[in-house]
Amino acid sequence: MNTARRRAVLVAPASDARKARKALGSAADEVVLDLEDAVTPDNKASARTAAAALVAEFGAHRPVSIRINAFDSEWFADDLTACAAMDTLAAAVVPKAESPAQLTEADRLLGPAPARLQILVETPIGIRDIAQICCATDRLDAVIIGYADLAATLGRPAPVAQSMWHPIQDAVLVAARAAGVSVVDGPHLTIADDDAFRSAKTWVRDLGFDGTWVIHPAQIDSAQAIFTPTPAAVEDARRVLAALDEAAARGDGAAKLDGRMLDEALAVSARRVLAKANPV
Repeated sequence: MNTARRRAVLVAPASDARKARKALGSAADEVVLDLEDAVTPDNKASARTAAAALVAEFGAHRPVSIRINAFDSEWFADDLTACAAMDTLAAAVVPKAESPAQLTEADRLLGPAPARLQILVETPIGIRDIAQICCATDRLDAVIIGYADLAATLGRPAPVAQSMWHPIQDAVLVAARAAGVSVVDGPHLTIADDDAFRSAKTWVRDLGFDGTWVIHPAQIDSAQAIFTPTPAAVEDARRVLAALDEAAARGDGAAKLDGRMLDEALAVSARRVLAKANPV
């Protein structure tokens, strides 16, 4: 299980030095410097150069990733070649991922570089084939749902009720968990830390997601609080595992705790809580 902490992942345009530096100085668990949607075609090369300089400056001290341009763009190979030269880059984020072959090619272009891969699934094809995509390479660390592009291609208005995304969220969650990959919610399409934002993120937290992308620093604190196990949940997880260890020492495969029957399924849940509370 990938236990890297991605409760709040802040996205900032690599082409805007002020916003990028503000993001890199924030408390976000990870910062993604964007080379794709936030950068005009004429500025792609300069944004790539700026991102490389920021990774060199900040990457040794905090997780910094880069969202590259899509597989079918003219910048894809150059973006990944640049990422391969960054010793402290956490990950290259591939947008609009649609096939295992795209990830295989991204893996090849990164070569022996330490950078990992993450993907945005934001097209119907990507959702349809998500199980195969998640298994394409051991380099894959996280899957993120991109709601804006997905809504546009599905013909859904924005915003829509949170429940409308439930089947897609579950499909991505199951595929990611089966592959041992983190699953991260896409950004809420507002910059406010309001009830709508907190409700949407609590929803996906309860579904089993590990964290969320955010597009404004104001949302970081709430996202981190929502996706961090409470002290009570951590203590309960420890008690569950202790009770199961005691039962195993007696030769029993199950245990009782506070009127609950405990077995390995609850042990898996308890270990996940502790991994989220104390990531490696």
